[in-house]
Amino acid sequence: MTAYVIVEVEVTDPNLYEQYKPLAGASVEAHGGSYRARGGTVEVLEGEPPAGRVVVLEFPSLQAAKDWYRSDDYQSALTIRHAAATSRMFIVEGTDP
Repeated sequence: MTAYVIVEVEVTDPNLYEQYKPLAGASVEAHGGSYRARGGTVEVLEGEPPAGRVVVLEFPSLQAAKDWYRSDDYQSALTIRHAAATSRMFIVEGTDP
């Protein structure tokens, strides 16, 4: 069953965040994930708008998403993201087709 990693990112250091993006992208791909949304236009239907960018990643399973997040290659990128932005990140399990 697919799983989605949803991230709200408020970039505080755009130059440093540019270093994060290719590292994160390579690690997502290496772990079988793909980007479904990456900083596109957001239209709020209810509640408060996100503070910054919204990113949605798709992985083949909940375990694959967890393995990606805990991987050494993503941990290297994560250190940069933590220095360049504040974020909320969570995984949600998809539904069967």
